[in-house]
Amino acid sequence: MDYIFNAFKEALNLLFNADESVISAIKTTLLSSNISIILALMVGFPLGFCLGFFNFRLKSSLKLFVNTSLSFPTVAVGLIIYAFISSRGPLGEFGLLFTIKALILGQFVLALPIVIALFSNLIENMDKKHFLLIKSFHLSAFKLVLTIIYELRFALISIIALAYGRIVAEVGVAMIVGGNIKYHTRTITTAISLETNKGEFERGIALALVLISIAFVLNFLIHSLKRNR
Repeated sequence: MDYIFNAFKEALNLLFNADESVISAIKTTLLSSNISIILALMVGFPLGFCLGFFNFRLKSSLKLFVNTSLSFPTVAVGLIIYAFISSRGPLGEFGLLFTIKALILGQFVLALPIVIALFSNLIENMDKKHFLLIKSFHLSAFKLVLTIIYELRFALISIIALAYGRIVAEVGVAMIVGGNIKYHTRTITTAISLETNKGEFERGIALALVLISIAFVLNFLIHSLKRNR
């Protein structure tokens, strides 16, 4: 027990003293995750609306593909992205591999199916009378989507939190396409894996505490917003 207690004590010291490597991993994680979730929402909400609202050929096949992609292992996703952005891949000329941009791309790919699948389900299960009421205002397509998003805002908060939690906590994509480069592409999760393997248990715990804090803050905000609606 002394070993664990001392490890937690040292971990708190690292956080309070703003250890450079720990802070760098936190900044990289927040930067890449925030940008990727914004991009995923910008792309996922319109696509999810179309998938849930309109009836068209191949709709069931697209829904099956989107729902299946929710369970793709992050390592497999990272490997596919690696194949595309490596020097021998079709996007190799852009030099994305082992950069922040690669991290953002990988996390975007992970978050997008979650946003599309859950938002399309929300649209499909929305009360038809509610739809008719909104459509009676004769809004443009863009304003119609914005109005529906506003009406479903509390459910959307949960979708955003779920997608954000997925990308913040993942390891496979960040390790493969980011390269886990110190002070550059090392995220909280890849740093935890590395430091624990090195025997630097204290740093691993310090970063794990940050990860748990992010999860707590997200859930606290969701709870507060739903309680005050």
